[in-house]
Amino acid sequence: MPTLSGKNRAKTAELCHALADETRLDILDRLKEGERCVCELTEALQTGQSRLSFHLKVLKGAGLIHDRPEGRWIYYAINADAVEELGDLVASLKTVRKTVRPSPRC
Repeated sequence: MPTLSGKNRAKTAELCHALADETRLDILDRLKEGERCVCELTEALQTGQSRLSFHLKVLKGAGLIHDRPEGRWIYYAINADAVEELGDLVASLKTVRKTVRPSPRC
């Protein structure tokens, strides 16, 4: 199960950054329905292609989505493995110890 230490901490921060924007959450919400072309996302979100490309780059950099070129179009989809990893991370935060032993310094 993932933890918030070491290399995972940097990955967790990157995931949180990617998820901390309404536009990127809107993109992920659209991609829940399945693979989408940039032109479909541009129209659905009523935004410019350069702005959308920036947000797609952030999501892709965090590993939350992947792309597939087909001809002159690029299709985007949610990376199910990354979503599962994110779910595992959240689950690990739920395993809070019931009793905390005070530090001898306190």
